[in-house]
Amino acid sequence: MTSTETAGPVGNSAGSPFEHAETDRDAAPQFVLPLVVRIEREAPPARTDALETAARAVLVLLSDERSAGDGEWAAAVRDWQDARIRKVVRRARRAEWRRATALPGITVTGQEAEVRVFPPVPLDGWPKDLARLQVSGTELDDPQPTGAPADGPVLWFNPELEMSAGKEMAQAGHGAQVAWWELSEEERTAWRAAGFPLSVRSAGRAEWDALTRSGLPVVRDAGFTEIAPGSCTVVADHPALRSALSAEGDGRCGPLPHGRRR
Repeated sequence: MTSTETAGPVGNSAGSPFEHAETDRDAAPQFVLPLVVRIEREAPPARTDALETAARAVLVLLSDERSAGDGEWAAAVRDWQDARIRKVVRRARRAEWRRATALPGITVTGQEAEVRVFPPVPLDGWPKDLARLQVSGTELDDPQPTGAPADGPVLWFNPELEMSAGKEMAQAGHGAQVAWWELSEEERTAWRAAGFPLSVRSAGRAEWDALTRSGLPVVRDAGFTEIAPGSCTVVADHPALRSALSAEGDGRCGPLPHGRRR
């Protein structure tokens, strides 16, 4: 399901990639990050596994040498991050999946889930083998209780929002990306070396309120699909960010002020 923009963490610091005027971001050419999840009819992945794998896929692409410096994907990644941050999740199976994996990209696997992430493409410039894939039909379930998150980074979802699995996969990617942006180079290197461990869980209602006031990065959606504009969807709780907190956020989960929507 399409998920469009991320928004800045509550109380984020000057110089953050989120600090761009809305007009600057809207004027830039618009790109989208394609993610394709493999959903075979006979054996679909568990929902949480797919969410966690999608989040790691975004981190793997951001940290790939092809996305930095003079790498072959670097210009597209820069253009994508200079505009509104959009991610689209589509599904594939059998021959569709084989065609998708033949295109330049990276396949990331979870416990059972497989997600392929591709370098950003223009909104109207999708490769035909990706453009023909379906957005709908990404409904997934967790057959077993997920239990408590593992030690380490956690992407906490808003318990009051209902989203499709595809939409949540894109939001998990947003959450991983906002954490990545706020980490130091040393912290990024350590996370990558560990294989980008992370958990995705739904917060309790009281816990969610505390998380949005904590100063940790918060994802706000632009509201193009499924949920209202400005809705807080994910809080990125990385140990390195929590240890560096110096002030509480404002806890606002309504629309962002003009000039800070992403």
